[in-house]
Amino acid sequence: YIKKHGCYTFYNEMKRAAAKHLIERYYHQLTEGCGNEACTNEACGSSPGFQRMDNNAAAIKALELYKNNAKLCDPHPSKKGASSAFPENSAKGAHNFSACSNGKMNHKDLPPTREDFRDLNYLTEEKVYEILSLCSETEDYSPLIRVIGRVFSSAESLVQSFRKAKQHTKEELKSLQAKDEDKDEDEKETASGSSTAMEVEPEASASSGDGPSHGENNVQKLGPVEVSVDIDAVRRVYERLLSNEKIEAAFLNALVYLSPNVECDLTYHSVYAADPNYLNVFIIVMENSNLHSPEYLEIALPQFCKAMSKLPLPALAKLARLWSQYGADQIRRLVETFQQLITYTVISNEFSSDNLVNEDDGVVAATKCLKIVYYANVLGGDLDTDHNEDDDDEPIPESSELTLQELLGEERRNKKGPRVDPLETELGIRASDCRKPLITFEDFINEPLNEVLEMDKDYTFFKVETESKFSFMTCPFILNAVTKNLGLYYDNRIRMYSERRITALYSLVQGQQLNPYLRLKVRRDHIIDDALVRLEMIAMENPADLKKQLYVEFEGEQGVDEGGVSKEFFQLVVEEIFNPDIGMFTYDERTKLFWFNPSSFENEGQFTLIGIVLGLAIYNNCILDVHFPMVVYRKLMGKKGTFRDLADSHPVLYQSLKDLLEYEGNVEDDMMITFQISQTDLFGNPLMYDLKEGGDKIPVTNENRKDFVALYAEYMLNKSVEKQFKAFRRGFHMVTNESPLKYLFRPEEIELLICGSRNLDFQALEDSTEYDGGYNKDSRIIKDFWETVHSFGQEQKRLFLQFTTGTDRAPVGGLGKLKMIIAKNGPDSDRLPTSHTCFNVLLLPEYSTIEKLRERLLKAITYAKGFGML
Repeated sequence: YIKKHGCYTFYNEMKRAAAKHLIERYYHQLTEGCGNEACTNEACGSSPGFQRMDNNAAAIKALELYKNNAKLCDPHPSKKGASSAFPENSAKGAHNFSACSNGKMNHKDLPPTREDFRDLNYLTEEKVYEILSLCSETEDYSPLIRVIGRVFSSAESLVQSFRKAKQHTKEELKSLQAKDEDKDEDEKETASGSSTAMEVEPEASASSGDGPSHGENNVQKLGPVEVSVDIDAVRRVYERLLSNEKIEAAFLNALVYLSPNVECDLTYHSVYAADPNYLNVFIIVMENSNLHSPEYLEIALPQFCKAMSKLPLPALAKLARLWSQYGADQIRRLVETFQQLITYTVISNEFSSDNLVNEDDGVVAATKCLKIVYYANVLGGDLDTDHNEDDDDEPIPESSELTLQELLGEERRNKKGPRVDPLETELGIRASDCRKPLITFEDFINEPLNEVLEMDKDYTFFKVETESKFSFMTCPFILNAVTKNLGLYYDNRIRMYSERRITALYSLVQGQQLNPYLRLKVRRDHIIDDALVRLEMIAMENPADLKKQLYVEFEGEQGVDEGGVSKEFFQLVVEEIFNPDIGMFTYDERTKLFWFNPSSFENEGQFTLIGIVLGLAIYNNCILDVHFPMVVYRKLMGKKGTFRDLADSHPVLYQSLKDLLEYEGNVEDDMMITFQISQTDLFGNPLMYDLKEGGDKIPVTNENRKDFVALYAEYMLNKSVEKQFKAFRRGFHMVTNESPLKYLFRPEEIELLICGSRNLDFQALEDSTEYDGGYNKDSRIIKDFWETVHSFGQEQKRLFLQFTTGTDRAPVGGLGKLKMIIAKNGPDSDRLPTSHTCFNVLLLPEYSTIEKLRERLLKAITYAKGFGML
C-alpha cells in the first residue's frame, strides 16, 4: 500500500508540474506570440487578427485554453531571441541561432544566452542591474522578464532575494583582502563569472552555493525589528524597473501565480514557524508602489491580501513593528493600497442584505491587512504606554439573578471583561496609548464600505464570534462614528431585551412582581434627590437593573416616555449636577469646561451616581450637555493625565510650566520655587502639597525641572482628584462594563457619543427632513418655515433643536442623521407649534403668513417646558 501510495503521489506531482508548464506556455503564447507573423492560430499573439488583452485576461484565457486542450504553436525562428514561452527549446538553440543570424559572432551584439540566467533562483540588487544593462544594450527585456517571473512567482526564491549583507569590520576586510591575493587566476575568473553569488560573508558563501545564509549574520536590525531583507535595495530596484511597462507586467503576472501558493503554504504547512524569513515575501511585495493601480485590483492584490491574512499572529506583529519604522509617507502608501482595493470592490459590486460585503473574501482580507498598518501607525506615532490608570476598583457586585441566569442558560458572555484584539495583545499596546499617530485615524475609515455595511448582520457576526463569518466590528478603525454608534445601539438594545426576558423568567420562577424597566419617578423641583436616591438603591441592591431600558415619569405630568422624557430628565439632572454652587465640579470661564473639585464636600457615592448617569445616557442613546476636557475621556479609557493634557484642562498652568521648561536662565536663582505647591480650597484658604517628601526644602533647578513639571501634572490631573474620579469611573462602568464601548471607540469618539456634535448644519437637517399630513418640501408653509429657521441666531437654533428633539446638540454624524418629521397640525390658527421629542416630530399649523409663523415658533421654543398629552 505504501509503495502504491508513493507512486500515486509522485504521479500527481508530475501531473501538476506538467499542467503548470502548459499553462505558462499558453500564457506566453497569448502575451508574446510564437514569432511567426503568418501564424494562423487564433490563440497566438503573433496571429494577424489577434486582439491584444491585458495580463489578467491573458492569465484567465490561458487556463481556458489548457482546459480545452487547445493548439500550441511551435517556436518560429523569425522571433528575435528565444521566446520565453518555450524555455526548453530556447535553451538548446539560443546560442547557435544568435551566432548564425549575421554569419559571425559579435560579442557586443550578442544577446545574453539563457544559460546565464536559467539557474538564477534568487535576486540581488546588483544582479538585477546587471541583467537590466544587458537587456538595455539589446533592447530585448525578455531575459529580465523571465527572471522576474521566475523569482517573484516563487516564495522560496523571494525569501532568498535581496538579503542584507553583513557589514565587515576593518580587521575582517584586511583578512578578506589577504585571502583574495592568495587565490590563483582560475579562482578569480570563477568568482567574477558567477552570476548567482551574493555579497555575503565568505563563511556563508563557502558553506552554501545555492543561496545566501539563513543565519543571523545577514539580519538587518531596524530598531527592535530584525529582518534579513535589504528594504532600501528593494525600493531602488522597484524604482528602476516599474517605469518599464513590460517589466511591470512581469511583476503583476508573478503575483497572480505567487499568492495561491503562499496562501496554501501558510494555511497547511506552517512555513513561518519553520523559517521566519518567510516574512520577506510580504515585505518585498508590499514595496511595489503600483499595487493600488487598476491592473492589480481585479485578481492579483485580492489574492495576495488573502495570503497575507493567513500569517500567524507573531508574523503579523513583526510586520506591524517593521512598518511602524517606515514613516508617514510609506504608511500612507500602504493604507491607500488596501483602501483602494476595498473601495474598488465595494463600488464594483452591488452589496445588500442578500449579498453581504462581509462575505466578500477580497474586502475581508484587505481589511485584515489594513489592521496591520493601523497598528504600525499606532506604534510609529507618539506613544504613551506608561501612564495607565490603576484598575484596582473593587469588582462590581453581581446580582442575585446570576444563579437563575446560569440555570436558564443565560450566563453573561462577557463576564471576563471587554473584548481585546489579539494583535493588540501580541504587540503589548492599545490604540489609546497613541497620542499622535503617524497619519490620522480618519485615513483608515472607508466611507463606501460604511454605506453598504448591514450593521445588524455585522453585529450578529461580532457577537457569535465564528471563524466562518467576519465582522467589521473586529476592525473598528475602518468604521466611522455613525456606524460604530449603530453597532453600540444594537448591543444596548439586545442587552435591554435580555434583561427584560430574564426579569420575566425570574418573576415566573420566584413569583415576584414583574418589573422589566428601570423606572424612575421624579419631581421636577427635587430631581436630584429623587433620581440619585433611587439610582443609589438600585446600584447597591441589584446593579443589573441599570442595564434595563430607562423609563422616566415626571410626577404630575402625563407624558409617556418613548425617549423624549428621558432626554429632558438627563438635561435637567446635568444642569443641577454641574451647577457650580453645588461644588462638585469647578468651572473655568476661559475654557468653558468643568473639572472635578478636589475639595468637594460631597461623598464618593455622589460621584458614583454621576458616572451612572453618564453611562445611562450612552446606554439609552441620549445626548448630554456635558463639558469635560478630553483628559476625562482618556482617563475613562484607562489612561492617566499627563503634562500635555493640562493644555486642555488647565491652560494657564500649562503655559506657566511650559515657560519653566523653556527658560534659558538659572531656574533656581531666578524663580526660587520648590517642590511644594499651593492650592486653595472652597473658601479660598491655601493648601500646601509636597510633590516630593520634604518638597519645601528641594529647589527646582535646570536639572530637575522636568521632574517637577511631571509631578505637578500628576498631582493636578490624577492624585488630587483620585477619590472623586475613581468613584465616577466606577459608576460609569456599572452600566458599560459589558459593552463593547471601550473596544470600538477612541476617547474623542466617546466625547462625541456623550455630548453630540457642536457643529449644527441646518442645511443637512433640511435635506434629511420628511413631511407628513399633507405637507411636502414644496409647500408654501414649509418654504417659509426653513427660511425662518435659517435666519435664527445660534442660540435660537439651539432652542429650536431642544424643543423639537429634546437636546440642543447634533447626534453622532451631524443633524443629517436626525430624521426629523414635520406634520400638518390643522389650518391657520393661534395655536403654538408642538413636538413629540421622542420621535423628533414637529406639529406645525398652516399659518397664513411668514411673520405669524416666526412669532408663534419663537414663542413655542422660548417658553417650552413640561410634557402633556395631545
